Amino acid sequence: MSTLKEQLHQQCVHYVQQRMDAAQQAIAEAQQAANNDTKSSAGDKYETGREMAQQETNRNLTQLNEANKLMVALNRIGINGRSTTAEAGSVVKTNQGNFYLSISAGNIKADNEVYVAISTASPIGLKLKGAKADDQFDFNGKSYIVLKVL
Repeated sequence: MSTLKEQLHQQCVHYVQQRMDAAQQAIAEAQQAANNDTKSSAGDKYETGREMAQQETNRNLTQLNEANKLMVALNRIGINGRSTTAEAGSVVKTNQGNFYLSISAGNIKADNEVYVAISTASPIGLKLKGAKADDQFDFNGKSYIVLKVL
């Protein structure tokens, strides 16, 4: 049985891998569309189609690059350590919900509980970073009490 941190980490890796796969698929499709675009009697139409395909490829390359950065960030997170202070890789349970400090990946479920995967650079991640059990802070009009840091 894997630990809670391992489960959450693996789900974040899966999230990033899906983003990478989608970007790679879109790049391949855009390149295929550009290759299949044949020059017609209206030369401008051909150039416009190729330019649109190139813009789509560039947009997806940017998304792929961002996903790669997320994967690098995930690979730097230690999942085996235990800390009493919230840091990258920590699971923080509060009275307002559970958080996994890693990357911004949204809601993920593990051990029949919902956790919000957030970056330590996000606004709430900055509030949680360095927090210990029984610490309190306000965020977006809500009062948070840190119950546990894993």
